[in-house]
Amino acid sequence: MDRANARKYSYHFEWLGRPVIQYPQDMIALQEIIWAVQPDLIFETGIAHGGSLIFSASMLELNAACGGPPDAEVLGLDIDIRAHNREEIEKHPMFKRITMIEGSSIDDRVAARVHEFAGNMKRVLVILDSNHTHAHVMRELELYSSLVKAGSYLIVFDTVIEDMPEDAFPDRPWGKGDNPKTAVWEFLRANDRFEIDREIQDKLLLTVAPDGFLKCLKD
Repeated sequence: MDRANARKYSYHFEWLGRPVIQYPQDMIALQEIIWAVQPDLIFETGIAHGGSLIFSASMLELNAACGGPPDAEVLGLDIDIRAHNREEIEKHPMFKRITMIEGSSIDDRVAARVHEFAGNMKRVLVILDSNHTHAHVMRELELYSSLVKAGSYLIVFDTVIEDMPEDAFPDRPWGKGDNPKTAVWEFLRANDRFEIDREIQDKLLLTVAPDGFLKCLKD
C-alpha cells in the first residue's frame, strides 16, 4: 500500500470515461455488494470527478437489466462540486440515475435533505468517502447509518490510513490515530447493528478499506 500510494495508484483509473480514484480491487468488491444488496439507492459522500457516481449508476443499470430495481438511483454529496466536474457528470449517459447535492455531509440541514431523498426506499447502500478525519467520519456515521437496514452495507473508504506510515499524508489533516478506521472502531463499540465483513477484505488482499466494509445485521 505504501508503494502504491507513493505512485498515486488510485488516480490511474477511469470508469466509463471519468476518473474514479479507487483501487480496482475495491471496485470489484463494490460490484459484488451492489449485486447482492440490489439497492434502491446508493448514497455517496465525496464526488470529486464523478467516476464513483458513474460506476454506481452503471451497476444499478446492470441490476435493472437483470431484473433488479428498475428505478434505482445514486445520490452524491460533496462540499464543493466543481463546475467542470458537474458539467461532465451531467452530460454522461448514466446521469439519468444520478442526483447531486452540494454541501457539507455533516451539516444537519444537508443530512435532512439526504434523509428526505431516501424517503421510504427499502434498500439503501451508503458509501463514505469525503473528509477522512476521525471527527468528520464519526459524524457521518452518526448521521447516515440509520439509512442502512439489515442485509445492506455501510462502506467507509480510506480506513487504510491507520495502517500507513506516520508521514504518508503530510499535507492532510488526517493520519495515524485520526482517520476513518479509528472512527469505525469507535462507532462499532456503541452500535450493535453492524459488523465488519472481514471476508471481503481478506479476499481482496489489497484494499483501501480494511475494517471498512460494514454489514448491517438488523434494522
